[in-house]
Amino acid sequence: MQAGEARLSIDCGDASTVAVLAWADGSASALSFDGLPYLPSAVHVGPDGEVRTGQRAWQAAVEQPSRFIPSPRRAVDDDVTVDKTPVEALALAAAPLRTVAAEAERVAGGPVRDVRLVVPAGWGPRRRTWMRQAAHRAGLAQPRLVEAPVAVAEHLLATGLQLPVGAFIVVCDVGAGAEVTVLRRGPAGFEVLSTLADPAAGGTTVDLALTAALTAGRDAPGDGMGDWATTQSVRAAKETLGAHPAVTVPLAGQAPVIANSTMLVAATLPVIRRVAELVGETLAAAELSPGDLAGIFCVGGSAHLPHLDAVVAERTGITTTVVPEPQLVAARGAADAGAAHAGTAVVVEVPVPPVRRAVAIAVPGFASLALIWQVLLTAEQHNLMNVYRSVSLNWGEFTMAAVLALLACLAAGTVLGSLIAARSPSPSTRTEGGRVSIGILAAVSLGAAIAGLYAVVTSQYFGEPVGPFLKWVLWPITPIVVVAMAMAVVAARQWRAPHGGWSALLAAPTGSIVTAALGMGLIQYSLTADRWPDRLLLIDISGRVGGLLLGVGLVMALVTPLMFRLILSAPVAVISAAIVSERAAGILGVSYAVAVAMWWAARLWTRIIRPATTSPVSAQRSAGAGPSGGGG
Repeated sequence: MQAGEARLSIDCGDASTVAVLAWADGSASALSFDGLPYLPSAVHVGPDGEVRTGQRAWQAAVEQPSRFIPSPRRAVDDDVTVDKTPVEALALAAAPLRTVAAEAERVAGGPVRDVRLVVPAGWGPRRRTWMRQAAHRAGLAQPRLVEAPVAVAEHLLATGLQLPVGAFIVVCDVGAGAEVTVLRRGPAGFEVLSTLADPAAGGTTVDLALTAALTAGRDAPGDGMGDWATTQSVRAAKETLGAHPAVTVPLAGQAPVIANSTMLVAATLPVIRRVAELVGETLAAAELSPGDLAGIFCVGGSAHLPHLDAVVAERTGITTTVVPEPQLVAARGAADAGAAHAGTAVVVEVPVPPVRRAVAIAVPGFASLALIWQVLLTAEQHNLMNVYRSVSLNWGEFTMAAVLALLACLAAGTVLGSLIAARSPSPSTRTEGGRVSIGILAAVSLGAAIAGLYAVVTSQYFGEPVGPFLKWVLWPITPIVVVAMAMAVVAARQWRAPHGGWSALLAAPTGSIVTAALGMGLIQYSLTADRWPDRLLLIDISGRVGGLLLGVGLVMALVTPLMFRLILSAPVAVISAAIVSERAAGILGVSYAVAVAMWWAARLWTRIIRPATTSPVSAQRSAGAGPSGGGG
């Protein structure tokens, strides 16, 4: 076969790099390096600047440990200092990839043009771009990035797993660290619903614990030259203990020691418990229970840690499967012949916005028109001796009309963007975040224009200067506009849609809009109604009820959990009802504009941390974990 018919898939982990070469006839084989089915990811930078990889790097580390870098795949912006000499981080990350490219070219008989790189599901655009740059530096063709759990799921399907559309699975990728991902199978591929990672829950931590147990009470080598040799010996012993009860471990500069399976279990137990915790946390982030799952699958270089499957099964109540050849699964899935069509492994289903999303457009739109109509109908004009003319109106209601008009436009932009993405005939253009981004920007422009139109029309209707009217509509909506535009930028950069689609994430709370608009309408009625003696009580009660409703609407915009809404609604509603007056109406209207801005800011915050999948702590942990190739 010719090199042009081959596909090269590389899973570059923190501890080791595996590569699979696949052909058009469906055959595939793992590349070997120095007789091993994987290439150690570590590199050694010589005094002359030469970057050594694989076994050559480990051998050189014995003589020059200060120039040894065990994990060069870290995405960093600055250079790395090696023995007081700055070295470009990108060059270090490219070194293992260059070795893989050379071996693939030797086996294939020429350069391979179809290259896939496996990346963690938790990586964002910056780290993915950084990985592409490393591949380019290594001389590889422009790679297609495939998320590790998606590649695993595709491999499971290709090898006979029966998984209906709509089913959920969990992929536990345990290498040097751990990444746990919940996926849903859609008609067009697998969708990542949530992913959590912890760099301390993997083989590296087990190696350190086992090394500490074996060297307890012994003096460390004085020059540090044997550190990496000891690490290699302990790692080899860990692999051997999987099949034998005991093994002799040589230590650099010291007498050999005996390691047994009991020591390995003690070193492993904290790690596998943490992996089981990650499974539970990831399911909670996806809003699923173990009963919703079709299976839990363990892959990665450390998937064979003792009792890992049993502890995860005990935590979830579901039988856990360790996939055969777990270190190669992600690379095989990315290079599978069924993945030859662009995007098969990475395209996610774009949900079609349901018909009820039209309510999110209609409710604020009609509420805005109702409020501006009431403003025009109930405003009072004053003419003092045909010299001084003025008009008094409810500025708070005027502000709320502008806010609701903007919300209606934003809802329309979001829904239309999602709908266009879902109906796009080309899979490469079905980027819902990009479409929604365009819709938000267009909606912001239209909403601001409508608010300005309200100001111009109202000022001309009353024959007053337009300045005060513009001030009451444009300044209050400015925070909403700024946050919405920031959300548009974030949406455009997102590589994965949130669970349920962008139209669901950005659907403003309709209950808050209805409650607040009705409350402001009642407040305006109480301020402008003819106060006949027999109607005074009814008018006053209407104003207080309006204040209560507006306070509840504020809380509904700010808080989502029902319990918190119930707790906060009482004091806020009482305060807003107590201050109802002509002067305070403006404050209440602006307060609702601020609440809407905070609602959008909360949605923006969830996208910056992690797309509705992680807590801030877990997101921080995910920064250092690697894909399945990073075995310990």
